[in-house]
Amino acid sequence: MRVLGIDPGLTRCGVGVVEGSVGRPLTLVDVNVIRTSHTEPIAQRLVTIERGLEAWLDEFQPDAVAVERVFARSDSSTIMGTAQASGIALVVAARRGLPIALHTPSEVKAAVSGSGRANKAQVGAMVTRILRLDAPPKPADAADALALAITHIWRGGAQARIDAAVLAASAHRSRQ
Repeated sequence: MRVLGIDPGLTRCGVGVVEGSVGRPLTLVDVNVIRTSHTEPIAQRLVTIERGLEAWLDEFQPDAVAVERVFARSDSSTIMGTAQASGIALVVAARRGLPIALHTPSEVKAAVSGSGRANKAQVGAMVTRILRLDAPPKPADAADALALAITHIWRGGAQARIDAAVLAASAHRSRQ
């Protein structure tokens, strides 16, 4: 499975592609950030993010997209931009009919580090270890995007099987 992880942000939108499956070593395909300038109008910044994400989808052809779920932080100045970038990520993936998963930051931290309270350095260190990299991806938004992709590979497949079983059981009950 190939997953595009997206850590939405208006100034730095982390993007990372990871390939693999549960129980096997995962592989880094690519990682980067899509950057926009705070001096540009917000609409233009969103267009830049959309074009960047479209280019990643074209180039890497992921099987699924994992996006960080936006949550209310104490720093309310960043919530709106994060939510706008997240919306763009959801739209570009949905437009292509790709499966989309939203993972909370604590889910991602717990998946890669074992603790939902891990800090950025711990997440970066675990991403480095899991993907057998020489150094943590920089900036942290890039490491977070990879952590999202890892989380989806490890947890998303199980969730998809649960969803399919629930759907099959529901279909079976309706036939009776």
